[in-house]
Amino acid sequence: MKKTVTIVVVIAVVLIIFFVLGPFYVIEEGQQAVVTRFGKVVSTTTQAGLKFKMPLIDNVVKYSKRLLTWDGQAQRIPTQEKMFIWVDATARWRIEDPLKFYEAVTTLEGAFGRLDEVIDSSVRTVIAENLLREAVRNSNVINTIDRQDQIEQVETEEGDIEDIASFTSVQETYPAITRGRSVLSNEMFQKASAITPQYGIKLEDIIIRQIRYSDDLTQSVYDRMIKQRNQIAEAYRSYGEGMKAEWVGRMSNEKQAVLSKAYETAEEIKGRADAEATTIYAQAYEADEEFFSFWRSIESYRKTLPQFSKTLTTDLDYFKYLYSSKGN
Repeated sequence: MKKTVTIVVVIAVVLIIFFVLGPFYVIEEGQQAVVTRFGKVVSTTTQAGLKFKMPLIDNVVKYSKRLLTWDGQAQRIPTQEKMFIWVDATARWRIEDPLKFYEAVTTLEGAFGRLDEVIDSSVRTVIAENLLREAVRNSNVINTIDRQDQIEQVETEEGDIEDIASFTSVQETYPAITRGRSVLSNEMFQKASAITPQYGIKLEDIIIRQIRYSDDLTQSVYDRMIKQRNQIAEAYRSYGEGMKAEWVGRMSNEKQAVLSKAYETAEEIKGRADAEATTIYAQAYEADEEFFSFWRSIESYRKTLPQFSKTLTTDLDYFKYLYSSKGN
């Protein structure tokens, strides 16, 4: 009896020690695990629940089953025409085969390192094989935009509408794309997803998050924009100079018309005045011929004598009223 009790006690103690050492582990929803024994994989599990392992000798490595995000560093990559751009890509992935994942990369840090190599390489390869416009644009809608509305319309004096853009070449047709950014992203995904399964990784997609020009290319874009703005400014200046010339011409014509009319009116007034003066002179002559002759001579003296610097003789008929009002 005493021996039986001892055996039961020993069994109980062993069981207690066994359970204390942790023979069970829990896999939660969204997790998967690899069980290793002395560094060798003995089992994998992808189902949630309570699982068994050998205490002390088995090690459980848990991984996420959820969708994970990869964010790489922006790369400076030359396009097919040797124009450098900065490409920033992102990707979504998941651990599809925990056994391969453990054997190939073991940790998430190792997985991110491998993804850096694989995705960066695919991004660089695809960008280098295509033209710049294929990377930065996704459609040809840019060529359907009506840019005439960006140029101010001017209403003339006659009520007509003139579009300044009609006499300047600011319109630009951009080369059409045949593939576009979405197609390039899909090619990057195809190239990278053909490699990642060997690491137990499944790529869900690769997306070009941002593309920006390098400094030298940015300057050339700015120069082209400045050239276009200068063309528009020159169009306004040309339009203004044309309007100025038109108005100066109108004003000159109007001025000439006013002066001509004024000259005509002045000549008419002078003609009437001369006629009236002639009539008055004639009437005065008829009233007193001698006085009229005297008055005319005095008026002539008043105008001519101040102009003489020297008078040698006054013994002329012209000066007959100079010394005598009777003319003798």
